[in-house]
Amino acid sequence: MWHLPLRMRSGGCRGFIGPCPSAPLDEWNAATVPSADRAPPDRQDEGVAARIVYTDLDGTMVGPRGSFWHTAGRELTDEPAAALFDLHRAEVPLVLVSGRTFEQVLEAARIFAADGAIADLGATVAWDSGRGMHRLRGELPLEFGDRTPMDVMAELGVVDRLIAQYPGQLEWHAPWHATHSADALLRGRVDPLAVDAWLAEQGFGWLTLKDNGAIPATSRMTLAPSPAPPHVLHLMPRGISKGAAIAWDLQRRGLTSSDAVAIGDSVSDLDMTPAVGRLWITANGAAVEGMADRLAAVPNVSVADGAMGEGWAQAVRTSIRR
Repeated sequence: MWHLPLRMRSGGCRGFIGPCPSAPLDEWNAATVPSADRAPPDRQDEGVAARIVYTDLDGTMVGPRGSFWHTAGRELTDEPAAALFDLHRAEVPLVLVSGRTFEQVLEAARIFAADGAIADLGATVAWDSGRGMHRLRGELPLEFGDRTPMDVMAELGVVDRLIAQYPGQLEWHAPWHATHSADALLRGRVDPLAVDAWLAEQGFGWLTLKDNGAIPATSRMTLAPSPAPPHVLHLMPRGISKGAAIAWDLQRRGLTSSDAVAIGDSVSDLDMTPAVGRLWITANGAAVEGMADRLAAVPNVSVADGAMGEGWAQAVRTSIRR
């Protein structure tokens, strides 16, 4: 049953640095493209004493090529590891929140001694090393029963129709899309709001396209040439988000939003703001074109001085101050 608590599924890609990541680690964790004409808002002095920390992985907690030991400039650093040690010593639970699949995020949770995992951009919440699991179905129509969103989208042909609607601008994020069941993993250069409008016109208004950040263009892509970087995109049911998953997990734990701090680097991470007392965005995420305007509209966001793991370490240490 897709949406009910289950034991961890067997098979599929596993491992944080092992084979078949949901995107190549050098792509997921490449420095995001900075805006040349805007600076991020300076609100990093605002802190919340956290009882729990929710963190994005790629481009946030880990840096280039998925390394926990390198800065955005690929210099060695032990700052993220020291901050993680301080977090565990303070006995503040850590929950990983990612667009990666359930198996991949759960393996990373083991490596970092995290207390829980939220995968599939919020579709899956896991705890107790995966023995406890809950799936959010969002606005997936009840007529489709317990089927996965990817099964439903495949039957309806919605992804193929969407790609045909945007020739040269949208494609499967191959080969990493093959392990996703809660969403259709795509890459391209499209306006998510325009796509959402098209989906509604076609009778698929229960679906939405989520932007999960920029990646470098590579030879494996068949997108039309453009100076703008392609983005990783998740087509999934409305009502599923990192924020909705955090809210569900906090209720399960008997905590409130004021107890929680989140850390991220992308537009999809802004979905966490309603569920937490403070959201930190690393400097690499804040520098993305258009992000400054989005951050200015969020009252409970702080921008770290550092990029990737260095910014993550600052956010953690600020959050566990007493």
